[in-house]
Amino acid sequence: MTEFSHDPIIPYKESGKSKKEQVAEMFDRIAPRYDLTNRVLSGRSDVAWRKKAIGLLKKYRPQELLDIATGTGDMAIRACKMLSPRHITGVDISEQMLEVGRQKIAKEGLGSKITLEAGDSENLRFPDNRFDAAMAAFGVRNFEHLEKGLSEMCRVLKPGGQLLIIEFSRPRPGLFKGLYQLYMNVVAPHIAGLLKQNKEAYQYLNKSARAFPERKEFTAILEKTGFKNARYRALTLGICCIYTAEKP
Repeated sequence: MTEFSHDPIIPYKESGKSKKEQVAEMFDRIAPRYDLTNRVLSGRSDVAWRKKAIGLLKKYRPQELLDIATGTGDMAIRACKMLSPRHITGVDISEQMLEVGRQKIAKEGLGSKITLEAGDSENLRFPDNRFDAAMAAFGVRNFEHLEKGLSEMCRVLKPGGQLLIIEFSRPRPGLFKGLYQLYMNVVAPHIAGLLKQNKEAYQYLNKSARAFPERKEFTAILEKTGFKNARYRALTLGICCIYTAEKP
């Protein structure tokens, strides 16, 4: 199994716990203000990115969806409203993020359509060929073993099933790239601190985003782990990419 440059990046350098354990602990800590911080840091661009990505699934009319690293359920709730599927199952390793998500789902009256459960995305409990579509928004870079997690997503998809992933990427060289790096390295952690979030967590998220394989490198990994027709499209001057692929 290939190790990628982002794999060994961990939230807490002094901790003796595994990356998976540290990521779960980190998200448990920041769960209460996670949504607010995301909206502030992205200027609500994260909402537009999710809408854009989910819109790509409309023509497939998926009925059973899997939302990996579902967190507080943003992607699942948006997909439920836009796609009207039969059911969405969200999986995450952070119990506190899931609890926030369940409260949001109940408030939206979507409890019969969306189920959130604790689980390891690299060892999914579902049988082969279970879902019509699988999606993940800003979560796959937190996998301890990227190829293992992607292979699991492929395994549980039905033949012809659709994969949808949103991840941060790095802008191409130029003035905007310098401003972006200043924002991510200095401004964003400071804002997170002002919002009483864990600055270490947002520094980790920045480092993992910078090291994550992107664009053609990531589509090549998708095809290596069992997918075909892997493509990407860059959004917002290249700071985010939507990846699509399908199971043969």
